[in-house]
Amino acid sequence: MKHRPAVLLMAIATAAGVVAGVSWWRGRTGRVDVSDAAQVEQGRGLYGVHCAKCHGADLQGEPDWQTRKPNGELPAPPHDASGHTWHHGDEQLFSLIKHGMARFAPPGYKTAMPSYVGVLSDSEIRAVLAYIESTWPAEIMDRRATVEKR
Repeated sequence: MKHRPAVLLMAIATAAGVVAGVSWWRGRTGRVDVSDAAQVEQGRGLYGVHCAKCHGADLQGEPDWQTRKPNGELPAPPHDASGHTWHHGDEQLFSLIKHGMARFAPPGYKTAMPSYVGVLSDSEIRAVLAYIESTWPAEIMDRRATVEKR
């Protein structure tokens, strides 16, 4: 029984270390950081492989992206400053990429936006977002800051 305070102290120290480690790791992978050149560059490559086919190599989206196709789907929107991507917060965009549009749309909504569960990790999705956001002009980033505060 006389070793009990030492064991308790060791357990508390271990728990604190785990929490600190998780917080550190989450901070490195749990946010979109356009000032992190490595995250942006990783996102550029991932975007080229997974997103450019539909959203365009230059983030321009498909032509006439606001008019439904004959099959009822909307074309892929642009992710550059001309589109509406910047109107959405990081967590909403993260969820749309991770889970696909169908999860959030009303029943019967037609969409080609797939889920990336099992394809991209959470940190890879955030890297794609960092790349996209890194291309937006300062004016858009300033306006978007109000979106993130909501």
